Amino acid sequence: MANQAQEAREVLGARLRDLRREAGLTGRALAASAGWQLSKVSRIEHGKQNVSESDIRVWCRTVGTEKEIPDLIATVRHIDAMWLEWRRMFASGTKRRQQRSIDLYEKTKVFRVYHPTVVWGTIQTAEYAAEILRQVVDFYEIPDDVEEGVAKRMERQQYLYRGDRRYNVILGEQALYTRFGDANIMRGQLDRLLAVMTLPRLSLGIIPTKAAYRIWPGNAFTTFDDRMVMVETYSAELTVTQPREIALYNRAFSLLQQSALYGKPVRELISDALDDLDG
Repeated sequence: MANQAQEAREVLGARLRDLRREAGLTGRALAASAGWQLSKVSRIEHGKQNVSESDIRVWCRTVGTEKEIPDLIATVRHIDAMWLEWRRMFASGTKRRQQRSIDLYEKTKVFRVYHPTVVWGTIQTAEYAAEILRQVVDFYEIPDDVEEGVAKRMERQQYLYRGDRRYNVILGEQALYTRFGDANIMRGQLDRLLAVMTLPRLSLGIIPTKAAYRIWPGNAFTTFDDRMVMVETYSAELTVTQPREIALYNRAFSLLQQSALYGKPVRELISDALDDLDG
């Protein structure tokens, strides 16, 4: 098990131990009520043993916290899948990762997207996307399939124009200035932003550099309805499925929205970035 997954298992064990203590039960008493060996309770609480869904149900019923069952089961189901190492995801190039996004788009109605420094992939131009994916190929030293990866990324843009999906997107102003490629590529990308912000399914907000934040800026993340959040880091892609954690990301997004500008002010920020390129 990856280190991060092991840490998550230990956190789950600590949470179960807290529930037991709050119920006023010793480990021995819980084991006796559940029909388990005392050593099993100890291994679970210290993250030394995988926990099954059945174990969660027995534990919660024994300590009288049945309301915690759905959230804890969601944790169990996704501990092993919580972290997807980029090298494994990109082992055969960039195309596989882009196809995974398309599969997610098919199932999602409401998106909440936050990217503080880079334009979100679904509203990128092909040229801008190619520059980013070339960096991915070089950084992770994976097979060069940039053309195929770009084609898949462009394919998911079809969902901007069909169905009843809703895209709520927030970019940091820095995303307008983070340079990928030459000035012509950046100019094309900024023009693309001006075009897509008129789409009825897309709400595009930008947080100005000097805006007052109501929550600290964090990593880029995307929520898919209320069932999953994906958070990107250099080494891994974190997949969050626990309802209480998804609620935290939704709350963070709402706070970020309060710092964002929309409509005409966004056009002005993009125009300023275009002027900067010309300058």
